[in-house]
Amino acid sequence: MQKKWIALLLCLAAVLSLTACGASGKTSEDEKLKVYVSFNALKEFAQTVGGDKVEVTAVIPDGTEPHDFEPKAQDLAGMSTAQVFVYNGLDMEAWAEDAVAAADNKDLIVVEASDGVTPISNAEEDEIQEHGQYDPHVWLSLKGAETEVTNIKDALVRADPDNKEYYETNCSEYIAKLEALYTRYSEKFGSTEKKSFVTGHAAFAYLCRDFGLEQNSVEDVFAEGEPSAKQLTELVDYCRENGVTTIFAEEMASPDISETLAREVGASVETIYTMESAEDDKSYLERMEDNLEKIYLSLAA
Repeated sequence: MQKKWIALLLCLAAVLSLTACGASGKTSEDEKLKVYVSFNALKEFAQTVGGDKVEVTAVIPDGTEPHDFEPKAQDLAGMSTAQVFVYNGLDMEAWAEDAVAAADNKDLIVVEASDGVTPISNAEEDEIQEHGQYDPHVWLSLKGAETEVTNIKDALVRADPDNKEYYETNCSEYIAKLEALYTRYSEKFGSTEKKSFVTGHAAFAYLCRDFGLEQNSVEDVFAEGEPSAKQLTELVDYCRENGVTTIFAEEMASPDISETLAREVGASVETIYTMESAEDDKSYLERMEDNLEKIYLSLAA
């Protein structure tokens, strides 16, 4: 691990040297706050709050599994000149602390977007040992999103106090949209007798907490493992006993096991968004509403 970061630092020095040689004056784009974020959902939050005052770059490319990502020298070079870096936290980005240190930017405002959220603990001992104590998928909760958006707003205000009112207005307007969506689906889920749904992996615990729902997963929390024969049998029995008609599969995870389970119980497979990457040219709010509507319809069936 140490050798890897030393190599990255050497590459970073070379990249910064080339960047310095190529610099030729200031442009209007340079007036914008330079914000780096770890992945897609946080990018949209920062862009929504920052509007035309920010230039936002996601470190993790779309289509890349965030849990396995390691930053490159070019990422560190960007962070070394940025004003703000936003990451989710709760061990979602195991590389974040080392990357911030390697970027060596004393003026960088570092934002752990999930700060203030009451975390949900991983239940299984092997999950804790391998992935950490807490489930990191805060952004898949509307209430969690409100916290993350607010933390990003606070960082932008700190970096650019002259535009405080602008950032606060954008933040308030976006939170109002999150609240409106929460209110609508809180009423819908309150009217359903069934409260449990089945997903490819258990990324929706915070969403479930928002609405009093329960998820059962085909794979483990981070979509890396496969269920044992015993676990699959238990899921089949669960689906039959609870009248499950839909199995949800995530775009970033293999749908094979979800499809196998669906065939066993005569259920359909529906895609559900995790928002770690850009998906179907839809905004966060559009994807969240799509998720909630699909879950609601599966429970109301």
